[in-house]
Amino acid sequence: MRALGFKLKGQEGSHRQYERLKDATHPRSVVTVDVAEREFGDYLIKSMIRQSDFSREQFYGATKRTARRASVKFFQLSPSTETE
Repeated sequence: MRALGFKLKGQEGSHRQYERLKDATHPRSVVTVDVAEREFGDYLIKSMIRQSDFSREQFYGATKRTARRASVKFFQLSPSTETE
């Protein structure tokens, strides 16, 4: 999530909310992640992608490791869209 510019907003039980503020290319997004799950099933992954407002390719391509596993191109945020 951090590779896409999300920051931890809060946690309730085993659910963490990551927030990415609005910028020129994306609206504000909040993604809920169930940290109790060791591995995420397809349904949870699709839900996180939908919540993120990124495409599947951008979501998986955020890190070299996940890009390789999903057979997508490694995606890097441009400096103008990165958050600190």
